[in-house]
Amino acid sequence: MRQHLSVITLAVKDLDAAFEFYHQGLGLKSQGMIGTEFEYGAVAFFDLQQGLKLALWPQNSLSHDTGLEKTAFCATQMSLGHNVSSQTEVDQLMQQAILAGAKEIKPTQPRFYGGYAGYFQDLDGHLWEIAYNPCFP
Repeated sequence: MRQHLSVITLAVKDLDAAFEFYHQGLGLKSQGMIGTEFEYGAVAFFDLQQGLKLALWPQNSLSHDTGLEKTAFCATQMSLGHNVSSQTEVDQLMQQAILAGAKEIKPTQPRFYGGYAGYFQDLDGHLWEIAYNPCFP
């Protein structure tokens, strides 16, 4: 079995708002929402790198599909990392996220490992790190 991720699904409170944040605000490419004809089926997919998609799915739908109760969100359970090729790109992407409605958590700054990074939360509180790491391919 070849181990790889093909979809990262983020549970969201408001699919329309989350879609606008990622599509219009951050500029991620998407064909739009699909599955809207089903009670718990509406979902939006975004193309990331080859073979990887980001999915936004309402938390109610994920709860219904899995049978798990909705729980309080914990922002430090995980973070999504987006590595870019320069400090300037880190600053640009962070500014783009803030203009789209993200909450800046940690301003962009030099990091202990010789890189440069900052954190923001999307509209649902999902934590993103934007980073430049000179040792990361």
